[in-house]
Amino acid sequence: MISRRDFLQRASLFTAGLSASGSLSRILAASEIPAPLNEFGYGDVAVTSELHRRQLEETHALLLSLSDDSLLKPFRQMAGQSAPGQELGGWYQYIPDYDWHTFDAGFAPAATFGQWVSALARAYAITGDRTTRDKILRLNRLYAQTISGDFYSIKNRFPAYCYDKLVCGLIDSHSLAGDPDAYRILEQTTDTAIPHLPGKAIEHDHSWRPGTDESYTWDESYTMPENLFLAYQRGAGERYRALGIQYLDHDYFDPLSEGRNNLAGRHAYSHVNALSSAMQAYLTLGEIRYFNTARNAFDLLQEQSFATGGWGPDETLRAPNSGDVASSLTGTHHSFETPCGAYAHFKLTRYLLRVTRDPRYGDSMERMMYNTVLGAKPIQPDGRSFYYSDYNFQGKKVYSDHRWPCCSGTLPQVATDYGINTYLRDHSGVFVNLYIPSSVRWTQEGAEVSLTQKGAYPFDSLVKFAVTPSRPLEFALNFRIPAWAQGASISVNGKPVTDPVSPGSFARLRRQWKANDQIELELPLKSRLESVDARNRETVALMAGPLVLFAITEKPPAVTSRQLLSAKKVGEQNWQAETATGPMKMLPFTALADQPYSTYLRVQTL
Repeated sequence: MISRRDFLQRASLFTAGLSASGSLSRILAASEIPAPLNEFGYGDVAVTSELHRRQLEETHALLLSLSDDSLLKPFRQMAGQSAPGQELGGWYQYIPDYDWHTFDAGFAPAATFGQWVSALARAYAITGDRTTRDKILRLNRLYAQTISGDFYSIKNRFPAYCYDKLVCGLIDSHSLAGDPDAYRILEQTTDTAIPHLPGKAIEHDHSWRPGTDESYTWDESYTMPENLFLAYQRGAGERYRALGIQYLDHDYFDPLSEGRNNLAGRHAYSHVNALSSAMQAYLTLGEIRYFNTARNAFDLLQEQSFATGGWGPDETLRAPNSGDVASSLTGTHHSFETPCGAYAHFKLTRYLLRVTRDPRYGDSMERMMYNTVLGAKPIQPDGRSFYYSDYNFQGKKVYSDHRWPCCSGTLPQVATDYGINTYLRDHSGVFVNLYIPSSVRWTQEGAEVSLTQKGAYPFDSLVKFAVTPSRPLEFALNFRIPAWAQGASISVNGKPVTDPVSPGSFARLRRQWKANDQIELELPLKSRLESVDARNRETVALMAGPLVLFAITEKPPAVTSRQLLSAKKVGEQNWQAETATGPMKMLPFTALADQPYSTYLRVQTL
């Protein structure tokens, strides 16, 4: 196994020799850097975790329930066509005389359509449900009848944003749902959209359409390359590779590739999302500078993240050492744009993990999953959605004031992606990234293999696996050992593994596996405190393994660090800490309902 340090040292040796026309496979073949890990298909993984399955089933059922006419209504209205059916309302609705100061109904008509089609295609790949595929094909054909330049004209504040989501929906329809017309519709969409888009990536808050108001500067052309490169990789045509290159945001990427921090003041979700474009540029073009952009940006993002893994209070990235993150604990209730931010974070960490095999990216993904989006309130049939996580000292889980906001588009995609985030593979075997009750199936040297994991992690420290090849076969299983998991251990068929199990690494087990071999992984869930920043070391979150434990209180009590670290588990998802005024209940985000809570507490001594 190559270490992260070796990877980065070797990468730097051939940086100068790469070109925009370079092939990643050719470059890797000429170096000692291993090829990126491969993703499994959506249908290869079956997630059985109740928490994860519930979120998938709820979002899937909601999308199936939405009326075709309601979904197509804004497209038809903006194209000047007859538009029967009920309005969905909220941001999804088209209102010709919309007042942007309201930031309410009519803000982003039809913007989530492509994301919903994408989520349906992913759900079909997971479930094989024919009703889902029928709806995908029907929606795509109805949409194709509405394609008009008017949709990308002055009627639409976010033409690049909408085009990007439509590309995603159509390439997923092609590759995951087998829609034979998806690429024809994509070509028609691209032919129509591109003349109305800027000729290059335009940064947030920069105008490119004269005579328009401020809201028109919030479009996101700089996030487009990821899906354009994916379209090229999946066979949609050379033009999508060229478009991907055309819309790379070098004003944003180039300083980051050199290690210069230029995050402060940028819109949080979209600029983290844009880092996935940098990773896909690296995977498509082979230019190491794009990998450096994403890697460096991730490191800088970690420096301003909450203990939950979230970032960007009030949707804004912050200057280093500014104290802004700590100040947000009293200054805002809009701490983290949860489904959108989690979706961007999951993609970025999955891409970085694939390339580097560095488990810290899996640690980061896991932390965000359990402490943010997995605890999101479900989208309601009227479009009420969970938008922000609240890390204020007086926090609460609430629905957004807006119906069908952007987070109603990303949450269904997040819910479909838990499986592909859990396992990765290379020619030698499988990497287990997330510890979620699930199973994965694959073919290894002609043999059919299944790996099943069970357990109550992260509420219990033991994770159990059963591996079953169709014949005895030697291959590797690699288990992510979180950096916090001091004292982790592994046993196979009841016998302890004698090789060291080191936190912050992948524990590699290569042996001949036989049917129903059993593996047990113990990840001690020791408590620890994490300060909000170096200036405010007394302001801490209590962690148990990957979980933040939220204090259930309207007014945080006087408490010491010793009392927090001595918190006891008193139920399946319930902890209790002693304070100066009596016992205080503490819950993980997934167990929070409508109780007031505090993410951080000020301890009297540390």
